[in-house]
Amino acid sequence: MKRTLFFLAVFSLGFGVKLTAATKPAAKPSAPSRTATELAAIIRPSLVKITQIGREGTDGIGSGFIVSHDGLIATNLHVIGEARRLKVEMHDGKTHDVSVVQASDSHHDLALLKIDAKGLKPLPLGDSSKVRQGDPIVAMGAPEGLGFSIVQGVLSATRDVDGLEMLQVALPIEKGNSGGPLLDMQGSVLGLLTLKSLKTDNLGFAMPVNDLKNLIEKPNPVPMSRWLTIGALNPKQWQTHLGAQWTQHAGVIRSEFPGAGFGGRALCLSSQKVAEGTFEIAASVRLDDESGAAGLTFCSDGADKHYGFYASGGKLRLTRFDGPDVYSWTILADVPSDAYKGGEWNSLRVRVEPDRIVCFVNGQQVIKSDDSGLRGGAAGLCKFRTTVAQFRNFRIGTDLAEKPLQPELASQLRSKVEEYIADSATADKTLNGLLETPSAARRVLVEQRRKLEEETVKLRELERELHRRAMTKEILAELAKPEPEINLLRCALLLARHDNPEIDIDTYMNSFKTMVLDLKDDPEISKGTIPAVKRLSRYLFEENGFHGSRGDYSSRSNSYLNEVIDDREGLPITLSVLYVELASALGVQGVFGVPLPGKFMVGYRDGPEGELQLVDVFEHGKLVTVEQAALDLTEDGHFPEGALAPTTKQAILLRMLRNLMSSVFDDSRSLRESLPYLNLVLAIDPQSAAERLTRAQMRQRLGEKTGAREDVSWLIDNFPTDGPPELMQQLDRWLESLRE
Repeated sequence: MKRTLFFLAVFSLGFGVKLTAATKPAAKPSAPSRTATELAAIIRPSLVKITQIGREGTDGIGSGFIVSHDGLIATNLHVIGEARRLKVEMHDGKTHDVSVVQASDSHHDLALLKIDAKGLKPLPLGDSSKVRQGDPIVAMGAPEGLGFSIVQGVLSATRDVDGLEMLQVALPIEKGNSGGPLLDMQGSVLGLLTLKSLKTDNLGFAMPVNDLKNLIEKPNPVPMSRWLTIGALNPKQWQTHLGAQWTQHAGVIRSEFPGAGFGGRALCLSSQKVAEGTFEIAASVRLDDESGAAGLTFCSDGADKHYGFYASGGKLRLTRFDGPDVYSWTILADVPSDAYKGGEWNSLRVRVEPDRIVCFVNGQQVIKSDDSGLRGGAAGLCKFRTTVAQFRNFRIGTDLAEKPLQPELASQLRSKVEEYIADSATADKTLNGLLETPSAARRVLVEQRRKLEEETVKLRELERELHRRAMTKEILAELAKPEPEINLLRCALLLARHDNPEIDIDTYMNSFKTMVLDLKDDPEISKGTIPAVKRLSRYLFEENGFHGSRGDYSSRSNSYLNEVIDDREGLPITLSVLYVELASALGVQGVFGVPLPGKFMVGYRDGPEGELQLVDVFEHGKLVTVEQAALDLTEDGHFPEGALAPTTKQAILLRMLRNLMSSVFDDSRSLRESLPYLNLVLAIDPQSAAERLTRAQMRQRLGEKTGAREDVSWLIDNFPTDGPPELMQQLDRWLESLRE
């Protein structure tokens, strides 16, 4: 109804304009074009330089520009990074600390910063939807941090870059220009400089300014005190030494920028205690540049004395560091190893005994040393030079070696895998005959190679399916518990891990526990449901910047709770899961999920007889009455029966799953991506006839007739007694066609 009224209104306005052309207001004259010199003088007071401040000084420099009189600054999200203090330098050299990150958008790489200043000169924002190929443009920024500069060029085109519409510009973009404005010759902002082309220096890209307008209209402010915790290592678990930038995201610790030690050395030491006598440490490590070095450190005094076992230049190295410079370092071993895979994740492990050190990479021993110069101390991670290194699954224990399978079990599993592969293996039957001549031998080798490639594909699919079924088993075990005991947060994380085996669920459960601890002793939480709800909303949406997705609403990232926690952006249902589970963990009564048609919300009652109120988590925790929600979400202003009742945790998980399911397309790849979700839905709710029908259709289109027959047979066996006879006849004919 609303949409109809909208189109009627638009039609009426258009019709009225045609009938009363004489009353049409005169078009505003367009602003005059200016030269680049004139623009530079006019725009310069609106430009800023943005500096990331790290422990050891400057970590990065970028550009930005003023968008409001009272201190809003626009820039790229990658310019401000995570957990970094930010300084804004104005054109006259005055500097301001950023007080609030007013808004951030990881999808479009945009950010708005707030400084405490008044009377600033904002740049006018243009309309990036009206740009034309060949339009003259200018860009301004701080290349390589060198103050403020201007460059002139033309708009080349609008391009799709990784699913985003961007402005391609024919002008050079240098380091430090990111976040600077792209302007037309009237001085209006068309975009924000973002990417430099790898093909040529005189080619770059800018994010359209219309995406920035959306951010201005829907901010998600985060005070700097909170921003500094995003991606930061937990100081109770880690202590860094000698600088570099250490951050944590999705359970992966990342280190970039050189450390302050000689050779760019930097350490990140765990607070976990090592055992006396013999102990082991292990972690998986990946380097973006094999000319650098990164790995494990142990027996550290918290300063310059420690051991390091790390990848360096593609080799494995064990070094004893007895001081701050190279003259006090002793390389105990530096060896190549076929077990080490450059550019990939590699598992490093060290066993430290009283009289020797043994080092392993990917389960293979590579170094054994009798050096015993250092013992005890702390253990952790180390990095050298300018390489960016990533670490995950760091552990300390007494025996971290992967235990071999029992021979009988291993034999059984291998037999099952071989049976799985053998269905399509036919080359072996003719191998001996083909080897009688060289040409035949080559043909056999080609066939065998192709067979192995096919087997590799099958094994990968078997591995994926094994993981999915393991996750399904864990989810079903959780849902089998009594409703109050079901851990919905863990279920949602298992759902994300169903797609991504690398997700470390414990990391996110610990992040959630940190949120609980933040509010546990807050007096408003204990005052009752209404004060607690208001406090929860302030904590999530004002202090920590959680918000509804502004970019690609249908992106799977918005349905993965781990990414919602990392990026603080999600769908109504994923934000509601976080809200409801936080309330439950804090003992707040009367807070529950409400499955409204078209939009999931959080509901609450102040006591069993209290009036139902709603929290729109997608709109920064806005409080909404039932009447308002009904007017917004329904055509007749009334919800169907049962829509306002608290929903079950199983129903929430099923709704999340249905959000993840892709539409049925004609290409088999989309079908295969959707099928695991359908399998999981039917594992949770075997009586769902709609999904059973959809899966039967998909299986048939994929050529999986056996599975399709199973689903159609189920539909026939469970056909309602009062169902339409003609539909039953269609199912019978369908089943018969699947038997042909």
